[in-house]
Amino acid sequence: MDTNKGTMKRRGFDLLALGEILLRLSPPVNERLTRGDAFQKQAGGAELNVVSGTSLLGLRTGIISRVPANDLGRYIQNRVRFCGVSDDYLVYDKTKDSRLGIYYYEYGAHPRKPNVVYDRKNTAFTQISIEDFPEEMFTSTRCFHTTGITLALGQKTRETAIEMMKRFKESGTLISFDVNFRGNLWTGEEAKECIEQILPYVDVFFCSEETARLTFKKEGTVQEMMKSFTKDYHISVVASTQRIVHSPKIHSFGSCIYDAIHDSYVQEKPYENIDVIDRIGSGDAYISGALYGLLSHNMDCTKAMEYGNATAAVKNTIPGDLPSSDLKEIDGIIQNHQSTGPQSEMNR
Repeated sequence: MDTNKGTMKRRGFDLLALGEILLRLSPPVNERLTRGDAFQKQAGGAELNVVSGTSLLGLRTGIISRVPANDLGRYIQNRVRFCGVSDDYLVYDKTKDSRLGIYYYEYGAHPRKPNVVYDRKNTAFTQISIEDFPEEMFTSTRCFHTTGITLALGQKTRETAIEMMKRFKESGTLISFDVNFRGNLWTGEEAKECIEQILPYVDVFFCSEETARLTFKKEGTVQEMMKSFTKDYHISVVASTQRIVHSPKIHSFGSCIYDAIHDSYVQEKPYENIDVIDRIGSGDAYISGALYGLLSHNMDCTKAMEYGNATAAVKNTIPGDLPSSDLKEIDGIIQNHQSTGPQSEMNR
């Protein structure tokens, strides 16, 4: 891992991420997919959610993706720019049948769980290639991020993602990876076999406790499982989120981060009884905050944990995939969370 601040600061981007951007269609809150006639249109996608959140906190970010060259692709371009994310590496597919991936999200209410239906086969992104991008991209950023979703979408996206990780790594770029396991995209065995091949390139690794146990067959405490990843590979930071779902509308959220360089763990009291409006994207918001903390504070894992927990907790209270919190708001959330005294009910 290259932590030479002088070298890294000369790069144009703080964070680039590779991933598919999706159109999200949701019926009005508490309505069912099987009834009703209206959908709310939004943009989302794990990697876009991450770079959007980090951009809002003040770093320069960009998305690496492929969308159709039609009105839906232009809608995505507008949303990317609105979030302050660069579209320098957003490629437009001009083929006749090019399409944008879609997913339908139905909100939950206890005891009914949220529901997701995907329509993302044969999309523009599934044909993304390393040849779509200039060579200088691989020396343009301090950190590169992608997820297991991109690896699971198909052989083409997998090959492109792995080759990008290799090229970014060769240029001294920090490599961030989120397992983000999706059972409807691949099996646990397939995920384990593929991800273990790319872990030698990873510096910052995001993996939940559940995924560590079920997908990677790890045993022991959360701390023991996290540390085991760094023993097998040259991973510097491992982060594991910890969510307790009391009901679809009430969650508690926290995390634990293992700093392999200093052989230490950081953790704080969780954000309890979060009033959940929309949980989609909250895990990505955590990564956006954690990467902000690492990149802005010289790989300080305590800062990564604080910003990650706060951005995830707040994102749960916001509709849509994308975050909307700037640094001032998140700093205030962190300050209130750490305070033991009385707090004002309203910002005014």
